[in-house]
Amino acid sequence: MATVPAVAANGVKMGVASQAYLESKAVKDARVLISDLCRQFYTLGWVSGTGGSITIKVHDDSIPKPHQLIVMSPSGVQKERMVPEDMYVLSPDGSILSQPSPKPFPHKPPKCSDCGPLFLKITHMEMIKGIKGHGYYDELVVPIIENTAYEFELTESLAKAIEAYPKTTAVLVRNHGIYIWGDSWISAKTQAECYHYLFDAAIKLHQLGLDWSTPNHGPILNVKGYLGNGASASIPVKAVADETHGIEPLRRCIVLDIEGTTTPISFVSDVLFPYARDNVGRHLSATYDTAETQDDIKLLHSQVQDDLDKGVVGAVPIPSDNAGKEEVVAALVANVEAMIRADRKITALKQLQGHIWRTGFENGELEGVVFEDVPQALEKWHALGIKVYIYSSGSRLAQRLLFGNTSYGDLRKYLSGFFDTAVGNKKETHSYVEISESIGVDKPSEILFITDVYQEAVAAKAAGLEVMVSIRPGNGTLPENHGFKTIKSFSGI
Repeated sequence: MATVPAVAANGVKMGVASQAYLESKAVKDARVLISDLCRQFYTLGWVSGTGGSITIKVHDDSIPKPHQLIVMSPSGVQKERMVPEDMYVLSPDGSILSQPSPKPFPHKPPKCSDCGPLFLKITHMEMIKGIKGHGYYDELVVPIIENTAYEFELTESLAKAIEAYPKTTAVLVRNHGIYIWGDSWISAKTQAECYHYLFDAAIKLHQLGLDWSTPNHGPILNVKGYLGNGASASIPVKAVADETHGIEPLRRCIVLDIEGTTTPISFVSDVLFPYARDNVGRHLSATYDTAETQDDIKLLHSQVQDDLDKGVVGAVPIPSDNAGKEEVVAALVANVEAMIRADRKITALKQLQGHIWRTGFENGELEGVVFEDVPQALEKWHALGIKVYIYSSGSRLAQRLLFGNTSYGDLRKYLSGFFDTAVGNKKETHSYVEISESIGVDKPSEILFITDVYQEAVAAKAAGLEVMVSIRPGNGTLPENHGFKTIKSFSGI
């Protein structure tokens, strides 16, 4: 961690006390909190890749508020990989007091977020639920300002918006994102749930021909059914209570499996797996000295040692680094090939496969394959405001590569997030409980899970999710009297 000499807000050069503040528990806690929030926001789909930034003012009762330090997430670091040591520490006037140390190639040099000047302009720290006097029939204005080429150029217009609407807790930047602040944290370019749902509801009411600015229409339940000609119908709550006519309520979320659901099993078994198997040696040799591959090797080494202790067939010892690069790579290749043959769902294998496939997609040797009904369904669900997530045993990187490089173009714009076995085994109920809690639905039944695997369907149903089983060419057979609704195409949902 690099510490940069600076001058405090009052003009006095920082001394021993200020250095102690930099290393205090309050600052460390703020670092940890931001890294945790970044990972959670990524999992929820509120931020993607390196997009978005979070800043926290360090709370310490022993330090006057005007002199409290600021901790800010860096620019250009993937949110799911954030660690406390990646954070910047700033003085109240924006001077950098502490910055992360550079990481080895291929990581980019650290960079402080361009959002910094915007955050320093925000002084009203009120959460929307804490604004007294605002109820169901009241109005709280969220200003909209025009976007610019660079975030720091938004500073003046953001400041004017806050000055004009001092009670607002957010400013929407057209075609860019939303800046939100609360009691202890500030988030940029994230679709925080409260505002996301409000904007989403306003759009849907407008689409239904209802005046979103007045509550006189009473509670509305969006229940949509297709009327033969492709048009949709919306039915008030009372009508649904009296007679549903078989129309199902609009789901809030859909979680999709990949193999046998969005993508032919043959693509994974006959294309992706062989590509990873045939290129594992070349990939490890070419990238052996990079931090990413060394991390992959470390995970594989740990997994292989565990396999050897348990007597797993196909596991062979990996020599130490002193044996030489070629010997280490040869042993790794033997283990990876055995893991692929056994179709093992383990993190060490999935992480390495994702990195190998990335190379294949980048150089045009691979192209993602989905069933022809998938793009249209994703687009339709997205237009209806339904959040769609992917849950696969493949790594999140592999999932993003597949959907980002299809013959139909980049389909990730229709997806809100990706889950892999980090949340748990796909055949275990607690995994679906974890997904339900991560997505943030009021009840698990608001999630529809679609899979081709019977055991996964059983586990998801036990967690309270609605479940459909995908019947696609090449999929396995289901037990008799399995009890699940089946589909042959997403167009039937």
